[in-house]
Amino acid sequence: MRLCIHLFVGLLILVTRYPRLLETERAIVTRRWSLQALKIMGISLNISGVNPGFYPPNTLLVANHVSWLDIFVLNSCTVSRFVAKSEIRAWPLFGWLIHISGAVFIDRGRRSDAAKVNKTLAKAMKDGACMAVFPEATTSDGSGVLPFKASLFEAPLLSCGVVQPVALRYLGVDGALTREPAYIGDVTFWQSIRKVLAVPSMKVEVHYGQALRAWEDGLETRFVLAKQAYRDIAKALNVPIEIDEGAVSISSPVGQVNP
Repeated sequence: MRLCIHLFVGLLILVTRYPRLLETERAIVTRRWSLQALKIMGISLNISGVNPGFYPPNTLLVANHVSWLDIFVLNSCTVSRFVAKSEIRAWPLFGWLIHISGAVFIDRGRRSDAAKVNKTLAKAMKDGACMAVFPEATTSDGSGVLPFKASLFEAPLLSCGVVQPVALRYLGVDGALTREPAYIGDVTFWQSIRKVLAVPSMKVEVHYGQALRAWEDGLETRFVLAKQAYRDIAKALNVPIEIDEGAVSISSPVGQVNP
């Protein structure tokens, strides 16, 4: 019941207050709401590494993708505007709400769409925004890191910005990896919510890796940026690091938000 009330309050804020707020004010509201949502669900945070700030300008946040919870977790630490698959924009009500929250939509089936989205991301970053993508382009069970899609790593090159790798890992009460939050396979969104709410408490480890500044230290292509971010996140999660080119995909599909 508390979560339902909190979600309703969030919808009211999006509809009434959010459009009139400045970007920094939106970030503050989003962070507070996300922190409270995690608290209601019994999820605590364990943060390591150097947090670049609650809304760092000209930054592309990249993280491994496990669950719809990832959005709340990241926004409770470092607020970002997310890249979402274009199908979500057409959803009744929710598509509009996600749109006004500042999401950028991409058609994963159109190779040309990546170039357009890169320009949109770069402009937003230059204007002071922190954007976020999930380069695996899908969710995993959290036990490893899937190959990264390099497409949207072009944006920080266009904006001369920073790529901030973030590793996410969900732990149960016993301190071991838990797969309950994983939004994978045939699990529906509502089934996933019920699975998460059935767990009395969880901890999520949020590790900020080394910030990667585009064009510095040989970071001059989207493939190098993607590979370095992949290595950083895999190392933080203590999973095998793919050292060949298979760790980074050159295909166009990019990270999405599974709402």
